[in-house]
Amino acid sequence: MRYAYGYYKKAADYIKERIGEEVQFGLILGSSLGGLAEKIKDPVVIDYKEIPNFLLSTVESHAGKLIVGNLGEKRVICMSGRFHHYEGYEFERLAIPIRVFRLLGVETLILTNAAGAINRDMAPGDIMLINDHIKLQGQSPVRGQNIPEFGPRFFDVSDMYTRDLRDLAKRVGEKESIELKEGVYFYASGPQFETPAEIRAMRILGGDAVGMSTVTEAITAAHCGIKVLGISLISNMAAGITGDPVTTQEVNEVGEKSEEKVERLIKQIIKEI
Repeated sequence: MRYAYGYYKKAADYIKERIGEEVQFGLILGSSLGGLAEKIKDPVVIDYKEIPNFLLSTVESHAGKLIVGNLGEKRVICMSGRFHHYEGYEFERLAIPIRVFRLLGVETLILTNAAGAINRDMAPGDIMLINDHIKLQGQSPVRGQNIPEFGPRFFDVSDMYTRDLRDLAKRVGEKESIELKEGVYFYASGPQFETPAEIRAMRILGGDAVGMSTVTEAITAAHCGIKVLGISLISNMAAGITGDPVTTQEVNEVGEKSEEKVERLIKQIIKEI
């Protein structure tokens, strides 16, 4: 399915009417990490279903709301709940939120997710900065006719997860006494969790953590010239490592226990950008 520039502009214009001035900082919250949205002051809350040409979140733990307001001294636009290929969306449609963000003025984007640890040196509750990703499944979100208003047909992604932002996050982590790991995020389409054999293959290929989100957003942001900081909360050990089954209950429990730490980290990062 092809979308012209005006398709995205219609969504952005509706949001602009609701929020007024442009917003420089974007934030997308992953599974069990939606609590930070409640810390946004003087919020304008927009249900996804109200936005023309936008998508709807079908994941129960995702609020499905766009929130614009102040986080510390910075004005941010936050997606509390994101969209995934496993919900039935074509990869091209997953570009919609990020392109709308760009039209709203977003220059820096923080992506969070809950991920399973492939690297045995990581454990549930750890925070991993994404320095790269591996995506071997599905199409690119910017597949199809290029829209030059967003970016060039061919574009570099060697610094997709912006090094300067990772360095800033590390400095903030040291100040806040929050230990940060760093690694490669392996994209899996889901919704089933990965098999033990798949995890072994991912480890051989260089993956440190695995999840079902984030990558399409990062690719679209790179095309739009948006800087990206990717943060994974390690919510469980990936399949086959401990012998225990992977469950959404475990993911949610670890998210609840670690939420304050992740929120503090993000708030301080935004403050110092």
